[in-house]
Amino acid sequence: MADDIPSLADLRRTRSKRPASRAKPPATSPSLFDDAPEPEPEPTRPPPAQDPSRSAQEVTTADVLAEQSRSLHTPSPYLHSQHSPISHSPSAQDPSAPDQESHIFTVGELVRRVRTLVESTYGHVTVEGEISNWRPAASGHCYFTLKDGDAQLSIVLFRRQAALLRFRPKDGDAVRISGQLSVYESRGQMQLIAETMQQTGLGALLAAVQALKDRLRREGLFDNARPLPPFPRCIGVVTSLHGAALRDIVKVCRRRHASVNLLIYPAAVQGPNCAAEVAAGVRWFSSHPDRADVVLVARGGGSWEDLHGFNDEALVRTIAACTVPVITGIGHAPDSTLADAAADLCAPTPSAAAELVTAAQHGIADRVARLRSRLERSNRYNLLRFRQRISSLSANSIIRRARSTAQRLDELTFRAEIALNGNLRTRATRLIQLESRLRRQHVAIHLANDRHRLDSLQQRLHSARTRPLLDAHTRLSRAVSQLKALSPLRVLERGYALVYGPNGNLLRSATEAPAGTSITAQLSKGRLRAKVTSTE
Repeated sequence: MADDIPSLADLRRTRSKRPASRAKPPATSPSLFDDAPEPEPEPTRPPPAQDPSRSAQEVTTADVLAEQSRSLHTPSPYLHSQHSPISHSPSAQDPSAPDQESHIFTVGELVRRVRTLVESTYGHVTVEGEISNWRPAASGHCYFTLKDGDAQLSIVLFRRQAALLRFRPKDGDAVRISGQLSVYESRGQMQLIAETMQQTGLGALLAAVQALKDRLRREGLFDNARPLPPFPRCIGVVTSLHGAALRDIVKVCRRRHASVNLLIYPAAVQGPNCAAEVAAGVRWFSSHPDRADVVLVARGGGSWEDLHGFNDEALVRTIAACTVPVITGIGHAPDSTLADAAADLCAPTPSAAAELVTAAQHGIADRVARLRSRLERSNRYNLLRFRQRISSLSANSIIRRARSTAQRLDELTFRAEIALNGNLRTRATRLIQLESRLRRQHVAIHLANDRHRLDSLQQRLHSARTRPLLDAHTRLSRAVSQLKALSPLRVLERGYALVYGPNGNLLRSATEAPAGTSITAQLSKGRLRAKVTSTE
């Protein structure tokens, strides 16, 4: 039965080759895909223009019909057994039914029919994919997108089912979801009403980004943060010309640092060309360091997929190798990309990045404004005091002030005279002391003292020169007396004699000179020679 049901493309080709006359089909219930009789010629209507702003994650009614047509061409026991909402056999057509081609649907009616078709055909389904754009609402319901490498599907998880989850879902989680496939009529968007959700592991894209982040961190690309210049003359901005981020940056810079220049390098901040164009902008500023003092890479908020271009490895390496300091303001506060980690400074938003770049200049401007305000308040206060003092003055007060001033002047005069006299006395005493010292230092007095010292030294020199001679003479006389007292000649003068043998040796015993020996006797005056005749 499913093999007999044509697709939409077949129906279009059939209508284009429709014969001039056609027999009416048998009576049966009408279907969305039934051939209708040739309508009367109507004015040609231009096809509706496609909305370029339609989000990539929306599923239109035409998409649902095409998918349903493809599913009907696939044999399914489920379709054969219970549900066959579309019948195209000639016997099943109702000749009394109105022609489908002549029937004009309202949007709500068409969407309701598609919803009924989807719910009756698929019913309860189980699907696996990766969570993206997780948005919990204040009501407790959770809205997000389930995607894989080929397509994406909107998911709604109501509060009751969300309370039964055993984990906290986040972007990048790989999950398995079971629920009812339906169509959200207000937006004409197909969605899955989740009943159960189980975590099956980390998403492939998020896992790849985390692995790249770990590898780049091991290479040291995130460890070379440089300080931003405090007073930049020109800020290089790499962002989209049509985004709100550029308007916010311009607004902040004009408010906080009106004299700074902005040099903008236009680049796509979303889509397949995002990473290449942003990297080209950073490389341009790196090769022209004289054109900008700091580079600001900015983009407004978006889903994780919209910011995924800033996780590109080539872009991260380009930011890390840039010769000019780089600050990023990508997305909003919870968003984080590898470009943020490679930059010298990461700001939560583009506006915050502009504030950080102009922080020093804005701080000086604030300080000058505060000082100016303090100076103005001080001037107003002093002026008010002077006005109060002037207003309080009168003739009597002026006279009293004049008398008090005159009295004060007299008192100061007396004190000045006393101080002057005391100073003069002190200086006179000092002068007397200096004169006394000068007199003591007179040349004549010094000469007399020197002459006296010279005479004393001459006397001491004479005494020192004669005294040793006298002492030596005295000692010599004493030694001579002692020598004479001990001399043998003094003994000989008393009658003694010294007797020497023939050999000249002194004789001390008579036995030493036997009889007949010649001897010599030394007397006090002269010598005697004799011969021994006998000994006793």
